[in-house]
Amino acid sequence: MPRLGRTTEPRRRARRAGHRLLAGSALGALTTANARRPLSRTGRGAVACFFPGWITSELPLHALAGQVLATANQARKGALRTPSGLVGLGLSLGSWATLARIWSEAAGASEVFDTALREGLGEELEEGRDPLPAADTSVVRRRLVAGPFNPHIRTWRRARDIAYGEAGRRNHLDIWARADLDPDAAAPVLLQVHGGAWVVGNKEQQAMPLMAHMAERGWVCVSINYRLSPRSTWPDHIVDVKRAIAWVKEHIAEHGGDPDFVAITGGSAGGHLSSLAALTPNEPAFQPGFEEADTLLVAAVPFYGVYDWTNRDGTGLVGMEDFLARHVLKTSIDEARDVWEQASTMSWVGPDAPPFMVVHGTNDTLVPVEQARAFVAMLRDASKEPVVYAELPGAQHAFEVFDSRRTLASASAVHRFLAAVRARADHDAGTGAEVAAAGQDTVEG
Repeated sequence: MPRLGRTTEPRRRARRAGHRLLAGSALGALTTANARRPLSRTGRGAVACFFPGWITSELPLHALAGQVLATANQARKGALRTPSGLVGLGLSLGSWATLARIWSEAAGASEVFDTALREGLGEELEEGRDPLPAADTSVVRRRLVAGPFNPHIRTWRRARDIAYGEAGRRNHLDIWARADLDPDAAAPVLLQVHGGAWVVGNKEQQAMPLMAHMAERGWVCVSINYRLSPRSTWPDHIVDVKRAIAWVKEHIAEHGGDPDFVAITGGSAGGHLSSLAALTPNEPAFQPGFEEADTLLVAAVPFYGVYDWTNRDGTGLVGMEDFLARHVLKTSIDEARDVWEQASTMSWVGPDAPPFMVVHGTNDTLVPVEQARAFVAMLRDASKEPVVYAELPGAQHAFEVFDSRRTLASASAVHRFLAAVRARADHDAGTGAEVAAAGQDTVEG
């Protein structure tokens, strides 16, 4: 009897390990499948699919490493000597192959951006080339491995928690720039607006890889907080963004920036606010008490933004209207349609829109990619300025938070776009000066 017990116990441990391997492998395979193609795109299911799809699609190698370690741990306990363990191994192998495919697909982001820039800018793109050489391969590899744990990007932050308004920390901003930037550099400026569904978030949670990239190349970047719902009610959010723009115009020269060249970017709710701000320069309704302040922007780069709160064409996420009515506007669309219309970026599209670069992922389950396509179509029909649209296969919402392949590609692409806009502005200014000089010579003659 003792010998039988000794024989049976290892088998029991193996069976338990096999069951754990099967359960873990099934969960891992399901998560991988959701990252490859979201299991749901509507309602609460779409929201539930976001987080696991977001992490896995941007950090597939990290997910792969975790799954391999988990499988090896159960295999060490004898899982592969059981039928359930072998089935689990099969699921894991399929998941790993799919993760490798996700990693490979992300490598195509650079080509997607390049094509989008060439289509949107044409000959102007050549003037927007990155002035610095590409990063050393080993450095890029370290950044990709670090993923969400990469503290070096904060080294470009030169000043923090500067007040631009009277709402306490919700009206604070940070300035990112090179330590050796000349105070009189008149460097181009990029203002970053964080996302968070208008109810959460802060200036230290998004776009840090982008701001580090731009600061390294001589730009001054400004990241802002703004008032959030439900404590605050629309239009407090856009009023704060406008107030921050006014502050930048008035004070950024003190930090080496050019107040005449201020572009804006942001993701999700920040994509909404940045695009709305770009299309409503000096709009009195959004500048109560500072109507005379200059809030004109030279370009906008919204990431996975919400461009219509009224869902006029059915491209919005089902359920967002209830959320906005309850927490952000605190009134229904039937009770205050004019307010909802005024808050929608699509309502302000017109011929005077500045250059736009719109970025969205095909796997976005929080803001459907169809809304970005509709917004871009409206811009291209109405605007006199270039409109660049980059649609990234396999990218989820908030994809550029991590140092991933897509993030590195997007940072470079944003710089190329804005550098081209800057080059054209400098060219136009030079042409204007030549015309003025020629006119003066004619008068004197």
